[in-house]
Amino acid sequence: MLKGINPLLNADVLYALRAMGHGDRLVVCDTNFPADSIARQTVFGELLRIDNVSTARAIEAILSVMPLDTFVDDAAMRMEIVGKPQEVPPVQHEVQAVIDRAEGRSWPLVGVERHAFYEKAKTAYCVIATGERRFYGCFIFSKGVIAPDGE
Repeated sequence: MLKGINPLLNADVLYALRAMGHGDRLVVCDTNFPADSIARQTVFGELLRIDNVSTARAIEAILSVMPLDTFVDDAAMRMEIVGKPQEVPPVQHEVQAVIDRAEGRSWPLVGVERHAFYEKAKTAYCVIATGERRFYGCFIFSKGVIAPDGE
C-alpha cells in the first residue's frame, strides 16, 4: 500500500501514467470496447486493467494523480452514441462530474463519433479497461503538466 494513492491504481497503471508525457493520450474504456486489439496498437502496446469498477471510479482514481492538458480543447473526449451524437448517457454524466471535481471547474467532454474514436484510441499512449458494463463508457484523456512549486 502507498499512502495517498488510490488503491485502484495498480503498479502497471501507475507505471504507465508516470511514463506518459505532456499531450500523451490515455483511453479508459468499458467491457465492450475492443480493448486488447486496440491496446496492441498503442505506444504502450499492451492492455492495462482496473477491473470490477465503473469507468467513473477508475477515472476518479486516475485524475487523482494525472492532470488534464490545458493547452488543447479536447483533453477529455467521450464516444458518441451511434445515431444520437448529442445524447449523453448516465455513464458519461457521471464521468463529467468526476472530471469537474478533479479539475475544480467545468470541463466539457468533447464528443467523438464511434469509428473516429477507435482511430484516435489506436494512437493513444495506452488503454485501461474497466469493469463498466454500460454502453458508451469510453473516454480519451490528454495528459497535462504539473507546474513547479510556487507557480
